[in-house]
Amino acid sequence: MRKFDDEETNVKPGHGKKEHQKIKPYVVLQYLLKESDENHVISGKMIEAFLREDCDIYAERRSIYRDIEEINKVAVMLDEECTIGEAEEILAEDEDRKLIVYDEHKKGFYAKRQCDTSDIKLLAECVYSAKFIPESRSDLLIDNVCKLVSVHEERNIRHNVLLTDRVKTNNKEILATIGKINDAMSKNLHGKKHVPEKIKFKYLKYTINNLNEQVERRHGEDYVVSPFQMLINDGYYYLLAFDDKKKGMRTYRVDRMRGVDLTNIPREGDEVFNEIDLKSYTQRVFSMYVGKKVRVTIRCINKLLDTVVDKLGKDNVVYSRVDDNHFDVIATVEISNQFYGWLLGFGKEMRLVAPDIAVAEFKSYLSKISEMYLR
Repeated sequence: MRKFDDEETNVKPGHGKKEHQKIKPYVVLQYLLKESDENHVISGKMIEAFLREDCDIYAERRSIYRDIEEINKVAVMLDEECTIGEAEEILAEDEDRKLIVYDEHKKGFYAKRQCDTSDIKLLAECVYSAKFIPESRSDLLIDNVCKLVSVHEERNIRHNVLLTDRVKTNNKEILATIGKINDAMSKNLHGKKHVPEKIKFKYLKYTINNLNEQVERRHGEDYVVSPFQMLINDGYYYLLAFDDKKKGMRTYRVDRMRGVDLTNIPREGDEVFNEIDLKSYTQRVFSMYVGKKVRVTIRCINKLLDTVVDKLGKDNVVYSRVDDNHFDVIATVEISNQFYGWLLGFGKEMRLVAPDIAVAEFKSYLSKISEMYLR
């Protein structure tokens, strides 16, 4: 057996059977998972003290070391779906497979993690930045995510993600709603074949009279739609569905849907959905909104290149150098007030230069806006 840093001692005076010995390996494992990492090791003496003072479990240090060896065997056995004997052989050949590692330099044990701390930070940030997840639910999800790291790493993760204030939905039904939508779209539900079906729901909106409580659209009439695809944009969840009334595809903010229920009515609109190029559709709906498609040329200062590429992409888009300070981008956009607003956001750093008809329409739009402030 490996010789560790501290001398063996008998902790509890006297003789007789020590209690709670069967759960000791489990307690040791959970203690190390919670309190240790590569930068925070736990000595055998500290484990012994924790068992005695916090858990009322008396253990000789040598038995703790044996527990750790057995924990490592079981971890490999479960991971490889092999026998204990085969796990011993694997560990003999490759000590890197150990779940609980002894650091010779720091003189202590720590539990290795399946995920890097940076990965857990990213997951935590995604949860906090998702506007469709209520704050209370975000806190619960972060609690679960942080169980994958030590308490020391958890403090760093929570510190980082709480620095930024974010707008969150107050819809506490959101995750249940997402589950029902996915059930409705599924072709296999609860282990049985399932025909994708329509859903019904109430759709909410704000009114100027009361911003604290949303009201039902259509005077409370149910929306009945055929769900096809869930989309995420700007931190919100959307449903792309075929609208029975309008006989076309529409998007709905999921956090504004209430009382979602399945209807047992087979969905419609497969032909319409199959004709959609989702990439261009989402760019049209979420970036420029609906309007007349036009191939335009926009002149920009060089520092806007990253911004324009992020917005317009590179597929079927042409970028060319104009001079040392400017570039042109030729792209197909949907002319709308939202597109004009996007252009205006960059002031003199971006200019619509072609075609002439689009430039004329933009000038007319600007003129109408100016008139509002000349009265």
